[in-house]
Amino acid sequence: EQSYVESVVTFLQDVVPQAYSGTPPEEKEKIVWVRFENADLNDTSRNMEFHEIHSTGNEPPLLLMIGYSDGMQVWSIPISGEAQELFSIRHGPVRAARILPAPQISAQKCDNFSEKRPLLGVCKSIGSSGTSPPYCCVDLYSLRTGEMVKSIQFKTPIYDLHCNKRILVVVLQEKIAAFDSCTFTKKFFVTSCYPCPGPNMNPIALGSRWLAYAENKLIRCHQSRGGACGDNIQSYTATVISAAKTIKTGLTMVGKVVTQLTGTLPSGATEEEILAHSNLRRSPLVPGIVTIIDTETVAEGQVLVSEDSDSDGIVAHFPAHEKPICCMAFNPSGMLLVTTDTLGHDFHVFQILTHPWSSSQSAVHHLYTLHRGETEAKVQDISFSHDCRWVVVSTLRGTSHVFPINPYGGQPCVRTHMSPRVVNRMSRFQKSAGLEEIEQELTSKQGGRCSPVPGLSSSPSGSPLHGKLNSQDTYNNFTNNNPGNPRLLPLPSLTVVLPLAQIKQPMTLGTITKRTGPYLFGAGCFSIKAPCKSKPAPQISPSKSVGGEFCVAAVFGSSRSWFANNSGLKREKDQSKQFVVESLYIISCYGSLVEHVLEPRPLSTAPKISDDTPLEMLTCPRASWTLVRTPQWNELQPPFNANHPLLLAADAVQYYQYLLAGLVPPGSPGPITRHESYDSLASDHSGQEDEEWLSQVEIVTHTGPHRRLWMGPQFQFKTIHPSGQTTVISSSSSVLQSHGPSDTPQPLLDFDTDDLDLNSLRIQPVRSEPVSMPGSPRPVSDRRGVSTVIDATS
Repeated sequence: EQSYVESVVTFLQDVVPQAYSGTPPEEKEKIVWVRFENADLNDTSRNMEFHEIHSTGNEPPLLLMIGYSDGMQVWSIPISGEAQELFSIRHGPVRAARILPAPQISAQKCDNFSEKRPLLGVCKSIGSSGTSPPYCCVDLYSLRTGEMVKSIQFKTPIYDLHCNKRILVVVLQEKIAAFDSCTFTKKFFVTSCYPCPGPNMNPIALGSRWLAYAENKLIRCHQSRGGACGDNIQSYTATVISAAKTIKTGLTMVGKVVTQLTGTLPSGATEEEILAHSNLRRSPLVPGIVTIIDTETVAEGQVLVSEDSDSDGIVAHFPAHEKPICCMAFNPSGMLLVTTDTLGHDFHVFQILTHPWSSSQSAVHHLYTLHRGETEAKVQDISFSHDCRWVVVSTLRGTSHVFPINPYGGQPCVRTHMSPRVVNRMSRFQKSAGLEEIEQELTSKQGGRCSPVPGLSSSPSGSPLHGKLNSQDTYNNFTNNNPGNPRLLPLPSLTVVLPLAQIKQPMTLGTITKRTGPYLFGAGCFSIKAPCKSKPAPQISPSKSVGGEFCVAAVFGSSRSWFANNSGLKREKDQSKQFVVESLYIISCYGSLVEHVLEPRPLSTAPKISDDTPLEMLTCPRASWTLVRTPQWNELQPPFNANHPLLLAADAVQYYQYLLAGLVPPGSPGPITRHESYDSLASDHSGQEDEEWLSQVEIVTHTGPHRRLWMGPQFQFKTIHPSGQTTVISSSSSVLQSHGPSDTPQPLLDFDTDDLDLNSLRIQPVRSEPVSMPGSPRPVSDRRGVSTVIDATS
């Protein structure tokens, strides 16, 4: 927080000069939406620039798109921290825009637009034809030549665009249309989406291959195993809020009766009432259902999930929430799906385990419920860290909530989140000691899921969607040390996670720049201004979305402030590894991009720190960039020259795609020897191909024992004496009982005597005697007079 003196300085800097100079503050353009983009420029898997292992500072830049009330802008922030403007245009309001990645090609499928790439897909208020209704067409512009290469017309308004290297997805009201990335011909379409009141009218999630959307009904024959479990978290606040809602509902009911008598709907009717009116005509819709389809195997034409349809291309179909779904996102690997509903109290994290045969055989594990709070909030943005250990959910109030998760489930703790690398689900000790099986046995006996949160039902009866655990299945899985099928029962236990940090957006840009201002040279905070003619005084920007809502977007990335502070030093490869978590970048509707440094640490109130200690988090803003443009800025329009970053990236990725497909890239000198074409592989290189194939196979020759002796707890040996005295002899004890050559046992040492002569002790190793076995002719105790007990206490 600012001290009193600093706040006075801030006030003088902000207010006084403007009051005396008489010049009005420089006005900024109004921002409507912001988004971090993934394109060829920051594609680490396909851009060869990021593949060189020994290069220094080879980090992908952040790519940022800003939509204004007139036109749009694209920024790149490389690892050096110097923001670079890549594209800027003013041609009326833009609802959605995407930089399309270079498509995946093969010998059978070539890219029709390869000379024109990179392409920018835009949905503007006035389309290319000019006659159609606003926001009803998608125009694809070439950034290389500046021309429009394709326009796709629709009858209804477009809400959003999504794309990956296989398809371009156009989101309409209750419909989704997908187009092939190489030809932009229609591939498939979905017409059964559940309508959402907003801000996202039709929420979808597009991974590298799967597409998830909100289905408007639950079809039992396609339903996957698992899905959402009941969240019975009811705090005092929630009870008060629900009571207040009940009163409000009572009042609305009275209003409805009045309107029914008069026969009209009031002008301020809510979306739910309008939906209820429209639903009288057709079968009732079911909210909260998610369908995931495989964009590669799904059939052409309409995708229909019904009792009569086969499940071709349907990966999973399951209930995720009780309320309508508001926002969804896949993690970078595409195996986890985060969903949020219109209330915004709880966000669900699902692990999708597919079956090649049908969606009804797939399993959907509900790993986490991320509990935000009791008040309502609409979610606008979900972002994962690259290692999937952190997820950030931003609401329309401008708050970003940071949650710790594990890609495999379980409670986040010091062991899982305090190391720079991802750790295994079980530690070495757990794996060797067999604790997991014991724990699972106990869990299944109690009747299902145990939740660490008090008040959450420990049995799955809280949700009607979960059947009882089948004891035979459970037993089969336990007896084999559970190497078995993760789709079978038991389902993993649900964990409730609270946010470790809540980062709120400042009401004005001034508070952040001024807060980092006083500490400019002290604490390593700094502020980077975008290239701009004159340095404007920070002031309250008029750009705020409808009804006091803030548009924000967040993304994780390597720290840029470290490099800017130490620009003299060469950035070493492991320098970024000094942080356990990557920095979090948040752009607000004021056009200020702020880098927040996140530092997780063990809970300070914990009595002692162990592997299982819960976490807490410190956050601080470290750097800010002012990226909002003013009306005086020049536009930056295509055609761009060949050394423009977007064009260079598109060339690199396309070249790599040709190599992967075994084709000759255009403009290369001759055939490539390293990658042969498909025909030659099929004909005469079969032996070589088999050899290569075998080297990729992972062979497991045997399953290991349940527990290896040298890894787990060790044995302790105790000797029981007939006299009633007991001396425990373990490998660590310094006094060893020694025997003479005769069979008669030596008298035991009496440790209570004061005159104990240490020199008289004969320290020599004791020979081990065989343990008495049931079949031996005479017991050992007869021979020695001493019986040995081996106690295997852990």
